Amino acid sequence: MIVSSFASEYGVRIYSDDFGKMTWDEFVSLLSGLSEDSPLGRIVRIRLENDPNMLKQFSAHQKKIRNQWRSRRAKAVSTVDRDTFLNNVLAAFKAMAK
Repeated sequence: MIVSSFASEYGVRIYSDDFGKMTWDEFVSLLSGLSEDSPLGRIVRIRLENDPNMLKQFSAHQKKIRNQWRSRRAKAVSTVDRDTFLNNVLAAFKAMAK
């Protein structure tokens, strides 16, 4: 989802050399600026929806996405674990761009 979202929103190819030169701050800024209409934005919108009327209209697939997210969120994640994960994701993207 991140790959297609960055490509559609910014024309940035994550597997390019230019992406490997991107700073963490720039990546986070672009990631946080993705619109609700991007592939990632649509998933985030599904995960965060709490309006009972909207939830009734969800398809089976949307309900599955939301329920999986809620199950994972129920397991607390420490700030250190989260930061470690995000740094590993960045390193993986940079390695793929080489």
